[in-house]
Amino acid sequence: MIPYGRQNISEADINSVIDVLRSNFLTQGPTIPKFENRMQEYCRSQYAVAVNSATSALHLACLSLGLGKGDILWTSPISFVASSNAALYCGASVDFVDIDFNTNNMSISSLQEKLIYAKKEGTLPKVVIPVHMGGHSCDMSVIHELSKEYNFKIIEDASHAVGGKYKGKPVGSCEFSDITIFSFHPVKIITTGEGGMALTNDKALYQKMTTLRTHGITRNKALMHNKNEGAWYYEQLELGLNYRITEMQAALGYSQMDRLDTFVSERNKHAAFYQNALSGLAVTLPVEDSSIYSSYHLFIIKLESKCPAKRRIIFDLMRKNNIGVNVHYIPIHLQPFYKRLNFKKGDFPVAEAYYDSAISIPLYPDIGEVSLNKVARTLSEAINFANNKQITNI
Repeated sequence: MIPYGRQNISEADINSVIDVLRSNFLTQGPTIPKFENRMQEYCRSQYAVAVNSATSALHLACLSLGLGKGDILWTSPISFVASSNAALYCGASVDFVDIDFNTNNMSISSLQEKLIYAKKEGTLPKVVIPVHMGGHSCDMSVIHELSKEYNFKIIEDASHAVGGKYKGKPVGSCEFSDITIFSFHPVKIITTGEGGMALTNDKALYQKMTTLRTHGITRNKALMHNKNEGAWYYEQLELGLNYRITEMQAALGYSQMDRLDTFVSERNKHAAFYQNALSGLAVTLPVEDSSIYSSYHLFIIKLESKCPAKRRIIFDLMRKNNIGVNVHYIPIHLQPFYKRLNFKKGDFPVAEAYYDSAISIPLYPDIGEVSLNKVARTLSEAINFANNKQITNI
């Protein structure tokens, strides 16, 4: 099976984890801040908070911005459910902004229209989470300008986009956002097994997230109410959570960063192969934008025939030939849980059209020329088969 994504683990990565296992600290030791500092320096942000998942990072980001009951968060309907679930964890309401079919990211025109209407209705969002789908940055400078006009905070869900750039600067610099979130799941650009990170340039947000990450507890005397107790003393300042990452995970992430730029370069090289090899097929390929250097977590094609039955045939034929295609993502508002929140089919038609046509094909740094050619050849054969088959759309 050629998977759609896969981690790349080196001997150096393994040895870095073994070194931690032989050390005095398996958690809350020196490797976590070492990893945070390296990522912060790479992204040119002021602060970084490593946690046990990107979902945890999203939750902490929302909490640190004061999102709560009576507030509204907007995000993209084409994302993993964590992007919107984070709002619900805080007791807030969630709504979506339809996507741009070309970029697969939040539509700027739809966002502008929705903000104008929400201002009239008194339903403006407190937080907006643009999602950098597949590793392609959203148009963050425009979203940032809108945030100043309509007074909302921005969390970049860059779970797919570590190592990418926007207008020449690293995704994660937080130039156009309050907080940026990364994921280090095994199929992402670098991995810690499970893990995530929140980056910010705001010291208060950083302190809030670090406190909430560990049960709301601090040992920092500057933050304590009683400053003259003994060395054993700590205080719980908030109702926090246990979202800590381990030393072993941080060691793996720190080591993986040695190859982060290489990973992204290889992904871009493989994406260029697909752009050329698939250009004659009846598919829409990812849009290239000179202002964006994508990390290419995913290579998403969209079938020009938006017939779900044909997509199913192509998908199944690829899987039958041991090519692990996938679909990213099912629109969040069509999930049974979100339907119970009064969302319904037709609410976000561009996202739904995207879903009917999208397939993610394999892309990872060491996929190899033989596998790339097999993917391209099999996809061509599957599309031709589906297009020549008489199908009643369902």
